[in-house]
This record gives sequence, C-alpha cells and structure tokens, in this order.
Amino acid sequence: MNLTVEQLARMIDHTELKPDATTERIRTLCREAIEYKFGAVCVNSCNVATAANTLEGTGIEICSVVGFPLGAMITDAKVCETRAAIENGATEIDMVMNIGAFKSSDFDTVRADIAAVVEAAAGHTVKVILETGHLTPDEIVHACKICEEAGAHFVKTSTGFGPRGASVEDVKIMRDTVGKRLGIKAAGGIRTFEDALAMIEAGATRIGASKGIQILAGFHE
Repeated sequence: MNLTVEQLARMIDHTELKPDATTERIRTLCREAIEYKFGAVCVNSCNVATAANTLEGTGIEICSVVGFPLGAMITDAKVCETRAAIENGATEIDMVMNIGAFKSSDFDTVRADIAAVVEAAAGHTVKVILETGHLTPDEIVHACKICEEAGAHFVKTSTGFGPRGASVEDVKIMRDTVGKRLGIKAAGGIRTFEDALAMIEAGATRIGASKGIQILAGFHE
C-alpha cells in the first residue's frame, strides 16, 4: 500500500481510556499527538476539557467516548454526555451501541439511540462502536445498516474492553456493507505497524490505538 508515515499518523486516534488515567497522562497523550502529528486523541468524557486546553490551536481532533464501554445506558444519558463533551471541546463522538437491545432484536431502540446521539452531536462526527466480539457476521452487517440509517458517520469495531478486539474479517464485513458511504474505525488490540496496515488494507479509514507511537516506529516504506 502506498502510504506515508505522515498519512498513517493522521489516521490514528491516539487513545487513553483507562479508568486510572491521570490528568498528567492526558496532557502527555496530547503532547505526543502534537509531536507525532496524530489525527486525533480519544479520551473519556471527563478528560475532554483537559485535552481541549492542551491541544488548542493545533487542529488535532478531540474524540470523546460516550456510553463507554458497555453501551447499556439510557439514551438520555448518552445524549447528555454527548452535549457536555462537545461543550467541553470534543469534535468527535465515539458512542457504544446498545448491544443488549440489538441482541434482543429491538432494532428500533438501537436506531433511535444512535439517532439521538447524532442529533445531540450537532454536526460533529459520530462513530458507533458495535463491539463486534459480541456479534455474528450477519449481525455485524445488520448493525452497520442500522448505524447508516441513524445518520452515523463511522462504524467502529470494538471498545478494547470487550470479549476481543478488532479483526481483519470484521473490517472486511463492515466495508462490504457500508461501501464508501461511511468511515470505518478499527480499534482494540492494534499494537504494531503490521496490525494497523492489515486493518487499513481491509478497509479501515481510522485506527484507534493506545500504541500509536509503537505503530509508527514499525513503519516500513
């Protein structure tokens, strides 16, 4: 694949979602994003304001997770978190789908949940985390279609806290389903350049990783 290290860096959401992440760790994450020219940082909503202050004027996107990591919150809670994250400086939202509702075949609830967050995001990019480790291939296809119907901009594989992370097979199914209409973010267990390249070749347009620096260090022309 004809990909430069600069292009790869812009595809990476440099991520810190651990519950014990300190304020200084978030500042360090942001300084790393500036140094390595990552496209975005991805943090929990309580850390958005710190990230926004540290990254002011850099053009680096600030992604906040919403309903993380289970997706098992009422829609009003996800909407509230989305609005607060944007008010604090988030430019992108990664929300977790209501997986239980989906597995219950309550697809109207799933669709409405996503649509409400899209509306609350007020034009900002919304990525929907499917947690593909809980889904069959056919369910991944159906979930992608619901996300598109609800107005999401991306579908995303995993939280990194679920039964498994991203797989090349998941990404291929997602790309085959959404075509070029939606972006695809692969996340969960992506630690090396080879991991990232395999996801991109399968159709991913964004990579979520806490090992972004390690990924770039393994870059091969």
